[in-house]
Amino acid sequence: MTKYDEQFKLAVVHQYLDNQGGYTALAKQQGLERGMLRRWVKWFNAYGKDAFKKKFARYSADFKLSVLRHMWDNELSYGQVAVQFDIRSPGVLSTWERSYRSGGLAALTPRPRGRPKAMAVPTAKPDTPPDNDNRSREELLAELDYLRMENAYLKKLEASSGPAAANAAEKAQVVQELRQQYPIAGLLKVAQLPRSTFYYQQSLLRQDDKYGQLKETIKAVYERHKGPYGYRSITAAVRQSGYHVNHKLVQRLMGVLRLKSLVRPKKYRSFKGAVGQAAPNKLQRQFVAEAANQKWVTDVTEFHVAGEKLSLSPVLDLYNGEIVAFETSKRPVFDLVGSMLTKALAKLAPHERPMLHSDQGWQYRMPAYQRQLQERQLVQSMSRKGNCLDNAAMESFFAVLKSELFHLNKFDSVDALRDSLTDYIRYYNHDRIKLKLKGLSPVQYRTQALAA
Repeated sequence: MTKYDEQFKLAVVHQYLDNQGGYTALAKQQGLERGMLRRWVKWFNAYGKDAFKKKFARYSADFKLSVLRHMWDNELSYGQVAVQFDIRSPGVLSTWERSYRSGGLAALTPRPRGRPKAMAVPTAKPDTPPDNDNRSREELLAELDYLRMENAYLKKLEASSGPAAANAAEKAQVVQELRQQYPIAGLLKVAQLPRSTFYYQQSLLRQDDKYGQLKETIKAVYERHKGPYGYRSITAAVRQSGYHVNHKLVQRLMGVLRLKSLVRPKKYRSFKGAVGQAAPNKLQRQFVAEAANQKWVTDVTEFHVAGEKLSLSPVLDLYNGEIVAFETSKRPVFDLVGSMLTKALAKLAPHERPMLHSDQGWQYRMPAYQRQLQERQLVQSMSRKGNCLDNAAMESFFAVLKSELFHLNKFDSVDALRDSLTDYIRYYNHDRIKLKLKGLSPVQYRTQALAA
């Protein structure tokens, strides 16, 4: 592993702080790992120019235990704890944790420095058997009891996990099972388990999990929605089940259950297309509607599967985010948009005339498309040239769709993707809750508003 001096680390950190590049660009430029550069910046922000000076520290067992307890109580990573306590090697925390799990506080005690003292020369040869004739009957019986206890302990430990793989909890469990037959002091000596560690493990077993039922509910919600929900959405879903729970508790329990949203945030990328005849931008980024079928937005997105392409053209109602209608096609022809618009218009009442907003794509400038809008007296609106933020509501839906469906699954064919899109859009409309809709799905929100 390459070692870097103090001057080099400071120079790279200053490059980052002077906005000469991000983590990825600078790491690639300097031949570093991105995570290493992030740690350098954190250390510099915490300790200034002295962050990279060599430090030789010898930590006591009590200090190590306090650091570990702080890490466990606050659910922090090795890197975060290392920065807080100025421990230059985050990997040493893993060693401390492993040592404490297996041997308790005694295993954290630092070894004495220097060479070990010379061993005393034995007065008798090692191969000479002990003279048992000189020992009393009580001593022989005590040795026999110890060997029986050791044999019983090793048998039970072998049956559970094996002596090599046993941790402190498993050793404590075996000692607890045998303590009715043998003295506790002898069992702890055989197990090489500190008394404090044994009673600590027993206290953990006696603790009732008061959040057991809530954990099961959280896990069920997470699995039902197949992973895209974060802690805020799961909090809303759990509250619908009758729990009065804070989102911070849900976030903590999700950490204990190792549940994390599988969705990655997506960045918007603007494409400056060719200028053509377009309708004015009448929507003006007013993405809020007071009732259903007042403002619609539409666009076309493309998927690549097994060497083929599939285009999707949906219409979204800005009132509740519901997908009013959609159409798919292997080719981005006008029929894709025309068929989608026909389906959407069929769902309108005679008096409903929503504004329909899109980008400046060629499909939306076609006479046939504009004629359909004019026949139903719908107002047409278009984004400005090369400005996808003017249609951010539709772009947001595409980002959610690709994050929760396309990027989390593998599709063998375009037909399989088309079927999954149909299922997902139904799920999106009827089951997927939104926080801004008071924890309801789009259809539930619209239905509730009509009933009010």
